[in-house]
Amino acid sequence: MPRATTTGVRFTVSVQDANAHLFAVTLLIEQPAKDQRVSLPVWIPGSYLVREFSQHLQNLQARQDGHPVAIRQLDKNHWQADSAAGKPLELRYEVYAFDASVRTAFLDSTRGFFNATSLCLRVAGQETRPHALEIAASGHTQGWNVVTGLPAHSVDAAGFGHYRAADYDELADCPVEMGRFWSGQFTAGGVEHRFVISGAGAWLDGERLIEDTRRICETQIAFWHGDGAPPFSSYVFMLHASADGYGGLEHRNSTALICQRADLPRLRPSTSDKPAALKATDGYTTLLGLISHEYFHTWNVKRLRPAEFKRYDYDAENFTELLWFFEGFTSYYDDLILRRAGLIDDTAYLQLVAKTINQVQQTPGRHLQTVAQASFDAWVKYYRMNENTPNATVSYYTKGSLVALCLDLTLRREGHTTLDAVMRELWQRCKGALMREADLMRALKRLGKRSFDGEIAAWVHSTADLPLIDLLQGQGAKFTHDKAPLAQQLGLRVSETGGSVQVKTVLRGGASEAAGMAAGDEWLGLELAAVRRGGAAEAWRIHKLDDVQMLRGQRTRVTALVSRDNRLLKCPLDWPTESQAVKLGVADAAHLGKWLSD
Repeated sequence: MPRATTTGVRFTVSVQDANAHLFAVTLLIEQPAKDQRVSLPVWIPGSYLVREFSQHLQNLQARQDGHPVAIRQLDKNHWQADSAAGKPLELRYEVYAFDASVRTAFLDSTRGFFNATSLCLRVAGQETRPHALEIAASGHTQGWNVVTGLPAHSVDAAGFGHYRAADYDELADCPVEMGRFWSGQFTAGGVEHRFVISGAGAWLDGERLIEDTRRICETQIAFWHGDGAPPFSSYVFMLHASADGYGGLEHRNSTALICQRADLPRLRPSTSDKPAALKATDGYTTLLGLISHEYFHTWNVKRLRPAEFKRYDYDAENFTELLWFFEGFTSYYDDLILRRAGLIDDTAYLQLVAKTINQVQQTPGRHLQTVAQASFDAWVKYYRMNENTPNATVSYYTKGSLVALCLDLTLRREGHTTLDAVMRELWQRCKGALMREADLMRALKRLGKRSFDGEIAAWVHSTADLPLIDLLQGQGAKFTHDKAPLAQQLGLRVSETGGSVQVKTVLRGGASEAAGMAAGDEWLGLELAAVRRGGAAEAWRIHKLDDVQMLRGQRTRVTALVSRDNRLLKCPLDWPTESQAVKLGVADAAHLGKWLSD
């Protein structure tokens, strides 16, 4: 490994065995301390759960001055080498990588991906020194390319070679994708953007994806800076297309994304020289919303961020009550940006808003947990979902986005400012850095010409419902009701696979809870009383939830036959009154346009 006097911490990452999913890592500490300590993070910023990355680290060895050095584990993620001070210390180890999410590391014969929080040990006392990363080519990587947001120092045409980071935080914030991937480029705000996709087929309509992503980026850069330049000199989108997956994780000048392969834009085979594009699907709109969401985070959470995140503690949870702002407000703007970029129309946007409203309204936990509490509890509740989660919690993504909507429409109704202006005020006031709730309150008061303490107390720090109907109708939206899905009417969340109805969640206060049904039940059938005197009772097998509606006829009570722990149980189910779901449409296009096209 080449030496460099300006870099005291140097990593080399290579593919040791793709079939065994093993990365090999070498760490050279040029000026170690006596009894040098190292550690591996337990979480990755942006994903608020302790994930214990050290579980995948193995075969850790140390050498100094050409001789083996004892190294012992101090706790779950810290080690100490019996090193002398000053002489270069070399650590070698392996990392098992077979998690295809955006949060950790993955390696097989087709691709590799990693976040430094999963592979790169932190050197105690040297976290703020420059770090170097070499991504080494090998026989396993023949024909592969590398992409990352890290500044290149000396790399070959495929991207293998040496990269630099100012400190460990920058290293941790720049994931690496390697393999055979589709690649495209565009310029937005005067900055080069690269988009790479692993797992796509030849049918990919890459031109459409690039153009649509460019429009999203141009719209967001203009949102934050007008004609100014963004706070990064390059940007990389890394998308993995899989059979079944969805998610994203933001970084300072890149993002890692996962989508279902079927949601990518496709070309229709044609007899002409250039195949025609297929019509956009709902899945593709969802993908564009994900792209928009993670790109918006480049400003809102990666730079403008909670004061509690001044310096990440990689060894433990980092608590904040502000995820309703940083995730929720980003969730408000992700789809709104699609509308402003001309990628969806008013009707499509309002349908997305209605979907969010219904998700919150159909969550009984909203009556128990404030959205500020949900932010603080993310580490133990949101990221540890179970069958009771909807009954005990509310999502800071969905309710937070509705808080943003209510603030925006209130500000617009009063005529002094908009939430757009408030966001830009916060960017300037906090200098794109640390923010507290008090900063938001000051910006709202200064631009909105009054205190918004009452609204924030009611919408963020209480479990009161939001004034959505009044505000949306006042902005030109048509507010109606539609029949709720059957599962929601019954107070259930189910899966239907292979002709079996599996109960996943029983919602608090619903008809199914009153009947005694429980998560984990398999709903096998119905017992039905005779309709008329002298008639016979009936029992029927069901294979999907809609069978229940069809079989019950006009009966107001049925008996659900369920299997629980291989016992057959009867649950008397009183049919609920019909529940409603929100439906939004366009009432006043001109008035609506002042909001959606601003």
